[in-house]
Amino acid sequence: MSICGIDEAGRGCIAGSLAVAGVILNTQVDGLNDSKKLSAKKREELYEIIIKNSNYHIVLIDSLKIDKIGLSLAIKNAIIEIKNNLKIDRYIMDGNTNFGINGVEFLIKADTKVSEVSASSILAKVSRDRKILESAKLYPEYEFDKHKGYGTKLHIQKIKEFGYSPIHRKSFKIKSLTQKNIF
Repeated sequence: MSICGIDEAGRGCIAGSLAVAGVILNTQVDGLNDSKKLSAKKREELYEIIIKNSNYHIVLIDSLKIDKIGLSLAIKNAIIEIKNNLKIDRYIMDGNTNFGINGVEFLIKADTKVSEVSASSILAKVSRDRKILESAKLYPEYEFDKHKGYGTKLHIQKIKEFGYSPIHRKSFKIKSLTQKNIF
């Protein structure tokens, strides 16, 4: 039975897009794993192999849309879009929820256990990283190339220095930026 693996990248970021990918592998691809366990170079190599050997659909949701509808609904809508574009008997999502979508199974650590989910993890991560690196060129002062939009100490410092950029998720509350100084 063929499977469509689904995973996302960028859920925990405070800037940039969220990427959700669905993958149906047409042939076995060696070297697949959770994208976070692979080097950027290896992810790029596997991305090209996966694209050539699968049916896939990638959804990028920008920060404005995330701020407008919320992260959970953005992910849910992306999964529905994937299901509408990749018709198959079985869908497996990495994580602990299927966002209430009928016909989508969820499995914790699926990105290390199911090849199709590993492949979707790689497509989502590479797609998101490519997008944030484009933003790094538009907004060099934030050094997105170093933290990829995650809430690192450097990133928080850049927000303190320059304020929010157009790609920041303004609905995400960052404690160190919202606490009032008490004198």
